Amino acid sequence: MQALVLTLDMAGLPQGWVCLEEAITYHAKQLVAWSIGNSLAEFHGGYQNNGERSRISTKSMLAIKGSMTRHLHAPGLTNALLFARDRNLCAYCGQQFSHRDLSRDHVAPMSKGGKDNWTNSVTACLRCNTRKANRTPEQAGMPLLYVPYVPNRHEHFILRNRFILADQMEYLMAGVPKTSRLLG
Repeated sequence: MQALVLTLDMAGLPQGWVCLEEAITYHAKQLVAWSIGNSLAEFHGGYQNNGERSRISTKSMLAIKGSMTRHLHAPGLTNALLFARDRNLCAYCGQQFSHRDLSRDHVAPMSKGGKDNWTNSVTACLRCNTRKANRTPEQAGMPLLYVPYVPNRHEHFILRNRFILADQMEYLMAGVPKTSRLLG
């Protein structure tokens, strides 16, 4: 898999993952305010009037001119992100499972007013989710082994990309709260 470039806003907050070609396009359009990290690639273009070949290189992280984070809302909840946040560990038995053997469990069942959000969702193996059924952990006698939480922006970008370069990971981890399960 080809490495992705992490785009940042002018303040350094993560904005998105882009392919190398899109990163080079930002450079060509002169939209890169600043860049950090290791050099990833160099693209060659045509020949200039002086006979030199044009080239554009990019680093692993680019701040895009004019971009500012306007919305710091919670990331969208998906099973893949939930399982990554919880490190594929069942919140009830504590065992690690593959994705196909996991499910999303609502701590407070939705049928009883629980919400489908980060703070009410945990990863559960199929066996534990079936055993808990339509009850709270207390009603089922199945205490939670960890507390659900909303990943911050930096955690969200780590959870979204399985192939993060070392310098990108170092940058993102600097913004992860000390209470994150990603540090465990």
